Amino acid sequence: MGQDERPPSESALTALWVKERAAGWQVAPGNEELNEILRRLGRWRSRLLANTFVAHHGPRVLQGPFAGMEYVAEATEGALMPRLLGSYEAELHPYLAAFAKDGLDCVIDVGCAEGYYAVGLARMIPGAEVHAHDIDAAALEACADLATRNGVSQRVIVGGEFMPEDFEAFADRRVLVMVDAEGAEDDILQPDRSPALAGMRLIVETHEVYRPGVRERLVERFAPTHDIVTVQPQLKAVPMPPWLERLGHLDQLLATWEWRLAATPWLVMTPKT
Repeated sequence: MGQDERPPSESALTALWVKERAAGWQVAPGNEELNEILRRLGRWRSRLLANTFVAHHGPRVLQGPFAGMEYVAEATEGALMPRLLGSYEAELHPYLAAFAKDGLDCVIDVGCAEGYYAVGLARMIPGAEVHAHDIDAAALEACADLATRNGVSQRVIVGGEFMPEDFEAFADRRVLVMVDAEGAEDDILQPDRSPALAGMRLIVETHEVYRPGVRERLVERFAPTHDIVTVQPQLKAVPMPPWLERLGHLDQLLATWEWRLAATPWLVMTPKT
């Protein structure tokens, strides 16, 4: 690439992908193929909306429990726009608020990515120490940087892979465990290897799409020690900034779309004693 040449834009790359995909069709594509193209175009539009958001507001969360948190202009994974808008996983907001009032002194965030929950909860619960873990080195670097930019780096401890036995180091703490590990929740949350889990509050995203039956297995494991609520993903209805209100309904829908391949219900688990 020459000195004056710029890399292709997101729009150009998306158009090329669609063109190449269509070039291989010998017959009209089926539903699965059309769905994949629709998802790709939806992610493209979502990223454009996030760029527009940053141009208007900067990389800062607009509303919700993490309102005002300085964030990122580019996510290490997943949908950026709903996080900036503050609608991301809004189904969990009431539970986060309730747990935050419960005298927590520690949060363990497994699958922290760039730190939306790790840093957000550190800001939300000023007395809590947050242990943020991920297996992606780029995510850990981004999380540490986000903690620094939000002034909570002294309370956000970043680390790599988290094993089931690692919960035992927190046995005497008032802990909230958050797990979003793309199916690895099945491996990480094993009460028979982690007795300390019996006294911990948990919010776990379950990924049946990667591990069929994982939700039922986790319910069976934790039913003896926890009261369990299953929280299903819902469509979001949140206040929109004026520039987004002026756009079409499809853009407003895509602004809150979280890019899920399939339903990923959460288990919110509270110790019985």
